[in-house]
Amino acid sequence: MAGFWSLRAVIVAASTAAGMAVSLALWAAPADEVKALLDQRNPAAAYAIGKNNPGELGNPAFDFYFGIAAIDSGHAGEGVLALERYVVNFPDNLEGRLELARGYYVLGEDSRAREEFNGVLASKPPPSVVANIERFLNAITARQSSYRTTSGVYAEIGYGHDSNTNGGVGSSDIRVPVFGNVQVAQNGVKARSDFSYLALGGDITHPLAPGLSVFANGRLDGKFNNDNLASQFDQINIALNGGLTYIKDKNLFRLTASHATVEVDNDRFRDVDGLSGEMQHQIDELQAIVPFIQYARLTYTGDNRPRDADFYAGGASYRRAFIGPFQPLLTASASIGDEHNVRDRPDLGRNIYGVRVALAVTPAPKWSLSAGASYQLSKYSAPDPLLLTTRKDDYYAIDAVASYAFTRNLSVRAEASWTENRSNIELYKYDRNIYAVKLRYDF
Repeated sequence: MAGFWSLRAVIVAASTAAGMAVSLALWAAPADEVKALLDQRNPAAAYAIGKNNPGELGNPAFDFYFGIAAIDSGHAGEGVLALERYVVNFPDNLEGRLELARGYYVLGEDSRAREEFNGVLASKPPPSVVANIERFLNAITARQSSYRTTSGVYAEIGYGHDSNTNGGVGSSDIRVPVFGNVQVAQNGVKARSDFSYLALGGDITHPLAPGLSVFANGRLDGKFNNDNLASQFDQINIALNGGLTYIKDKNLFRLTASHATVEVDNDRFRDVDGLSGEMQHQIDELQAIVPFIQYARLTYTGDNRPRDADFYAGGASYRRAFIGPFQPLLTASASIGDEHNVRDRPDLGRNIYGVRVALAVTPAPKWSLSAGASYQLSKYSAPDPLLLTTRKDDYYAIDAVASYAFTRNLSVRAEASWTENRSNIELYKYDRNIYAVKLRYDF
């Protein structure tokens, strides 16, 4: 129950600071003992004290603190009964209604929890309280997908700057094996540009049986460069996914079929059709591990057809949440893949090894920050037929995101990424920095 405790503490602190709580100092004795143990974050001991004083049930102060202790120690049924008695006596006390709503949520009484949360929202509480209520409402929506059809649609608009729209080399004068110094064509040299960004997406989940659901989602997005030279690298992405999820005990299994198309300057560049499977195992309330496997067919068009490949990959990620200020969430992952060329061009096939570490925090209500670092090693399968050298790349990336939620539906985020690709063949060396601000609305 540690996760619920941290949210409860924020709600209580915010609502108390706003003056929403009715003074409970009129009642003392066992209620004070229960409260003191709750302040020490020892709900189990607080609950035990309460159980040893059954004669106090009905005392509003006792009911309030005992109800919180019962919920936080795994006895949500008793906690809800105590808080219902309290709310009957103090129907306008928002702190009591928040705790009651949380108790309903823990019991799985989603409709009653939503009703209580929305009732508190109607009273215009402080922003910090609103932000925590919206987290519960989002969690209720996600959980309801287990027993009823849920869907959503969103739209995004943004603007940014790309230092290397085409992933080109930094200079037109480079040195390559066999040929020595060469001149790179203009469209192969890095081209910077501001850009506009648009996206539209949606998803739907439908339960088939207890624990078993079918899902589908899709996304269409476009990046449109303002500079005339860079406009030939305008990009449109289409992605469709669908599959099954199955939940049993501490495990979630997901099987996904996917299709993605990339268009460059309004011409289809590449299709990716794939199948993936993953298992999310919840080690405990704060930790999870997610192993996965993936297969994809990469199909190119025009002069890029020799790059067609079958891609096989596997790996795992680990997530660890921490209780405390900013509610940190640490994620680490590792993967290995084989891009096997199917056009008799082993020089275009490669083995890929990747790792990533990321940290997300919530420094204040409505705010979220995240940052990550990635590394990918690509070892190609055969020498380039012209350069007579087997290519080897080291790819480094750092990314950061800051987002702010105006409401449950409307949010804004700032994104930044810094990447560098180092290669033993200078033709493939490049660096790229992208900065963008995006506004999102969830319908």
